[in-house]
Amino acid sequence: MRQPEPHIVNPDAPFGPRAVFSDAYPLNEFYAARNMPMPVIAEIPAADVPEPYKSLLVHKTDMTSKLEAFHKGKIHIQPIARHTTDNEYFREVTLVLDHSPKPVEFGAIKIILDLFPNEAQQEILNEERPLGKILTERNIAFASKPRAFLQIAADSFIQSALLLDAGATLYGRRNTLVDAWDRPLAEIVEILPP
Repeated sequence: MRQPEPHIVNPDAPFGPRAVFSDAYPLNEFYAARNMPMPVIAEIPAADVPEPYKSLLVHKTDMTSKLEAFHKGKIHIQPIARHTTDNEYFREVTLVLDHSPKPVEFGAIKIILDLFPNEAQQEILNEERPLGKILTERNIAFASKPRAFLQIAADSFIQSALLLDAGATLYGRRNTLVDAWDRPLAEIVEILPP
């Protein structure tokens, strides 16, 4: 099994203290590393998230299973950037259907590696399957705790990642996955294409 080489868009950019409760965390760290301004992101009430986004975002399960059921296909990861700080593994990715090149999600995640069994850690570092799939298949107890629902004005970077032709209003969520002891396994920003 291969271990990914860390890739940071700007290796000289500092990854300083983390604003863990930010609606944009950990996505904001990747934007800072690229010296890019964040897209316009607004927190909205769950009731204001329109369909079909509401069905895909407003729940307390993992996104992988929801997206695979909605799109009727298996999903894999296409990494954009990554870095590791101690036992914290960060990656920015698109999730793509196995049978189509079209991305079904763009996001950023921080995973606390030492809370996972060694085999699961290696699977995470292999960057092939989404975290939700690994948790489910390895029977690792977890709960999803959405912290905020987001409306995003897609900037050029997100447009490129999601293969969008023009700016769009997108919807997403800021989520925390916790283990059976309520320890945060992962902090995630998940953004869906139109």
